[in-house]
Amino acid sequence: MEEKSFFLYKGLKKPLVFKGLKGKYIYYAGGSFAGTMILGIILSKVIGFFIGIALAFGIGGGLIWNVFRLQKTRGLYNKTANRDEIHMLPVRIRLKQKYKST
Repeated sequence: MEEKSFFLYKGLKKPLVFKGLKGKYIYYAGGSFAGTMILGIILSKVIGFFIGIALAFGIGGGLIWNVFRLQKTRGLYNKTANRDEIHMLPVRIRLKQKYKST
């Protein structure tokens, strides 16, 4: 039996990349996949096998699509916006005066 292998790429000061996902979004996709498997088992027992599996694939596909969308819109290093804070930056004022030499 042939062993499957996947490449994880990581360079110096670069995030981990796997199948187009970077950093924390790899874990988000993994959690979505695991949740979809559990949801598929539960729905197949409650509703029926084929309907439950079809619903699980639909919801799981939406979750994975959402992870890719979040990565594209938010990026890897998103910062929280502080809307109630006022930042006053120091400004250097340079006065240019001409002196007469005597």
